[in-house]
Amino acid sequence: MPSQPTTPPDDLLPTAVLFDMDGTLVDTEPYWVEAEIELVRSHGGTWSEADSLAMVGTGLEDAAAVFQRAGVDLGIREIVEHLLGRVVARTRERTVRRDGARELVAALRERGVPLALVTSSEAPLAEVVVEAFGGPGTFDVVVTGDLGHPAKPAPDPYLLGAARLAERTGRPLGTEGMVAVEDSRTGIASATAAGIFTVGVPNMVPLHDAGADAVLPTLAGLGPEDLGRLVAGVRA
Repeated sequence: MPSQPTTPPDDLLPTAVLFDMDGTLVDTEPYWVEAEIELVRSHGGTWSEADSLAMVGTGLEDAAAVFQRAGVDLGIREIVEHLLGRVVARTRERTVRRDGARELVAALRERGVPLALVTSSEAPLAEVVVEAFGGPGTFDVVVTGDLGHPAKPAPDPYLLGAARLAERTGRPLGTEGMVAVEDSRTGIASATAAGIFTVGVPNMVPLHDAGADAVLPTLAGLGPEDLGRLVAGVRA
């Protein structure tokens, strides 16, 4: 009797995986909430955790405009740099990876699946997180919110990630067969608008009605072939 293969065939793998960062790979959302509440209240405004949760996944400059309306008397870039600096410092001090995130990234890397990081956060925070996942080269492409493209929920961040993955790998990569992994409703809207199969993994915001192609409770125990099967099951 022929022996069974020890690894799944490559046709069960996604063609690429594009990860959101905050709340998806690392649990930085509490740091953002803390920094936002402190900022608005220090300027005499009112802000709560619920207000912050309503903006999870929003681009930093879009969020800064909201904080201005809440009473923060600073320019857009001053607000962004203040919040980003606080969150970068807290993340350097303690990076909390979401359950299963590091293992899944490592397994995908080992199987040769192209990887992108697609985040609304800016480069200084992405650099800290990339280091926590193995350093430069762990992700083939890093798309941050300071590259000048429209922010999530526009499809542009994920379209840019997909295009750069194709350039980096030197082979045609359409969005068919790709997987995006997101924890926010805004991010899910962005990825699905880009035509990418989207897996929602809730963190601080419920996603059951957010339009993801699949919603999973955790990344723990999830392997590359599991993502491939999800895509194949929907798109076969």
